[in-house]
Amino acid sequence: MGARFRVLIVGKSRASWAQEAVNDYTNRLKRHGSVEEIAVKAETFRGDIDAVRAQECQRLLKRLRPKDRLVVLDERGEGLVTSKFTKLVDQGRQSGTLVFVIGGAYGHDPALRERAWRVIKLSDMVLNHELARVVLYEQLYRAMTQIAGVPYHH
Repeated sequence: MGARFRVLIVGKSRASWAQEAVNDYTNRLKRHGSVEEIAVKAETFRGDIDAVRAQECQRLLKRLRPKDRLVVLDERGEGLVTSKFTKLVDQGRQSGTLVFVIGGAYGHDPALRERAWRVIKLSDMVLNHELARVVLYEQLYRAMTQIAGVPYHH
């Protein structure tokens, strides 16, 4: 059985360069399992950041199943080198679907972080959402090639 991944994002991708890279890594990942991306609607900002986060959090939580292993991508999360990210992926995939969440413009509601199995950051630098998507997909592909013991295709 291959790995099953879901990537939840807030808002639709508007950057063709990022979508092209995500498509490339999605195709590469097919050898090792499946990845599904689901976009939830971004909440309109009406002067209250906490309200935006809460609404987006509810939309994201509705997309989770009870046994999903949720990994929230957050700039305040734990930083992982590639080998530790690979271990996280390997451990998480063995229990079912590993779900990664990239939040909206105002970040994540605390309730989402509380539901998470892990909260990690992809970089010590803050990444915009499009770049975070590309980095995530590349690292998933890299992790799965390491787990499978096959050479990384550059």
